[in-house]
Amino acid sequence: MLPKLFITDIDGVWTDGGMYYTAEGDVMKRFSVKDGWGVIFLRHLGIPMAIMTGENTEIVARRAAKLKIDRCYLGVKDKLALARKLCDELGITLRDVAFIGDDINDLRLLREVGFSGCPDNTPWYVKKEVRYIGNMKGGEGAFREFVETILAENGILTKIIEECAAN
Repeated sequence: MLPKLFITDIDGVWTDGGMYYTAEGDVMKRFSVKDGWGVIFLRHLGIPMAIMTGENTEIVARRAAKLKIDRCYLGVKDKLALARKLCDELGITLRDVAFIGDDINDLRLLREVGFSGCPDNTPWYVKKEVRYIGNMKGGEGAFREFVETILAENGILTKIIEECAAN
């Protein structure tokens, strides 16, 4: 089954979960550019995606804008409720959704979606709840690996890579 919507957490998936603070109080996060290819593959296929994070930071909004991700939800307290709302808007069910998360606040949604995943450095009690445990750690391309795994399972990864390489 090729999901009709991909949802991703950010901290611990697109980042290593760390935050860098300057003496002035500015916060910085490190993103892997590798994850951008996962976004490109989904856009190429016309599959919508959404970012859902409990953090409320301009840094994530800027990363989403750079990658042209228009469904970016910050400060989310209930990811499952928001995912249900998105599904209603798109005319799909949670079984049509792929979600990658890495921590306690992701568990309820991970349990309900059709394809759940997490990075390798996720706590064991979250790992036991998901279908797919990645080889990559958060911040090292875990989202891209998640997308590529699903596309490979559906027999279209090689074709998508070739089409994107040609552009």
